[in-house]
Amino acid sequence: MTNKDLADLIFPNLTKTVEDYEKMYPERNLKEGAAVTRFAPSPTGYMHIGNFMSTIINYVLSKATNGVFYLRNEDTDKAREIPDAVEKIMETLEEYNLMPDEYEYQGVIVGSYGPYIQSERITIYHAYIKRLIEIGKAYPCFCTRETLDDLRKNQEEKKMRTGYYGRFAKCRNISTEEAITRIKNGEPYVIRFKSEGNPDKKFVFEDLVKGRIEFPENDQDTIIMKSDNLLPTYHFAHLVDDHLMHTTHVVRGEEWLSSVPLHIELFKAFGYKPPKYIHIPLIMKQDGDIKRKISKRKDPEASMSFYKEKGYRAKLLSKYVEIENRESYNEDNKVEKNENLPIKIGIYEAYDRISRNIYNQLCAVSMIENAKLDCSPVNYKISKIARFFNINLTVANKLMTKQELYKKLANNDINLCVSTVD
Repeated sequence: MTNKDLADLIFPNLTKTVEDYEKMYPERNLKEGAAVTRFAPSPTGYMHIGNFMSTIINYVLSKATNGVFYLRNEDTDKAREIPDAVEKIMETLEEYNLMPDEYEYQGVIVGSYGPYIQSERITIYHAYIKRLIEIGKAYPCFCTRETLDDLRKNQEEKKMRTGYYGRFAKCRNISTEEAITRIKNGEPYVIRFKSEGNPDKKFVFEDLVKGRIEFPENDQDTIIMKSDNLLPTYHFAHLVDDHLMHTTHVVRGEEWLSSVPLHIELFKAFGYKPPKYIHIPLIMKQDGDIKRKISKRKDPEASMSFYKEKGYRAKLLSKYVEIENRESYNEDNKVEKNENLPIKIGIYEAYDRISRNIYNQLCAVSMIENAKLDCSPVNYKISKIARFFNINLTVANKLMTKQELYKKLANNDINLCVSTVD
């Protein structure tokens, strides 16, 4: 028996092959240098400020290069899905004028590279998983939860690196015949990627923000298909989608940096070119004497609905992020400002200079306290706040004291402040 026999047993009813899907999703007809970016939220929660930050970067990057910005709903975690999350996400994108060029919503597909909902792409993922099994780069794993728990406990007791790798990958080297027999006997299984990495070797890649980064090579035999619903895991689904949708740049939080060795190894397993990665700083909050990552559970300002409920206008919030990005870039690089773009596209170091403490300054009280304004009407910080609100400088000069400026902001008296924003 061969790997193909095993693959056919696991996926007996597929009507399309990898080659078929490659023809269905051809290269995009875009000019050289055009960026194809995506906002790919999971509908397990509502849109939060971290989504907003990355969405603005994705949107601007695509528009500045005459590219494409698309929305992809990554709904493979059905157990945690919230019924109206997609509706709330679309409402927020529309409210902040960040609507994608391609998307799927309420049964309507806009764009030629859909479906744009992952649960509707299961047969596509299965075709690519089947191919990995056929070429010996993926295999069924029959380890139970109890077996995996015992494995981890044993590794921890011996102070070893935890995970399913090397000699600890118990199902990695079982014969094709044994695997087929166990599947026919009804034994539950998942599909794991068969890593060829060596953690003693260095994996090097170029992040467009952080530059050259080194990690140990990945050697974890990561799960790529679950057993309960046959859906792929995030790691595998994003590989297939970004390849077929021809994503050129992936913008995401720096907590994903350690996953890059696995993600690029998955691309290389198929011989595909990976996208360029832009890992941006996490959004931090000053909490007493410490700075911590903003929490969707603890901090109401993490949710985009917070700003609407508090009366902050959509254009106002977007303008603040734009100015912070533009200021961060120009203060460090001493280049001419482009008032039409929030970020100087093309020089990616600018992304890493986005303030890590922007968003907890969005309420009036903390904004003033963090800015530490003095009473001078020509103070640079007042000028910066004035530009944030698009206040005419004549108006700004009348705000002679910190207290007067504070009063206007704290009272949410922004009709005058944003008169030119609308």
